[in-house]
Amino acid sequence: MNREEVFHEMVAIIKEYVRDPELLKHVTNHTNIINDLRVNSARLVDIIIKSEDVFHIEINDDDADRIKTLGDAVDVVLSLKRAA
Repeated sequence: MNREEVFHEMVAIIKEYVRDPELLKHVTNHTNIINDLRVNSARLVDIIIKSEDVFHIEINDDDADRIKTLGDAVDVVLSLKRAA
């Protein structure tokens, strides 16, 4: 998968946890998942777990702590996919 494909798949995953779908209309790599999309930290954990299932990866605690923006999530997924 390339960066764009992972980005779009991450948006699809996050969509399930965003209360206001309007917030997803203009997301970028710099969109903060908690602050900009108003996803609470418990839901961020759910997003990480769902990402593990969708991308067939295991995200350790250090990598999970790095995920603040949509771009961070894409970077983590891509690095773990390359390492697999």
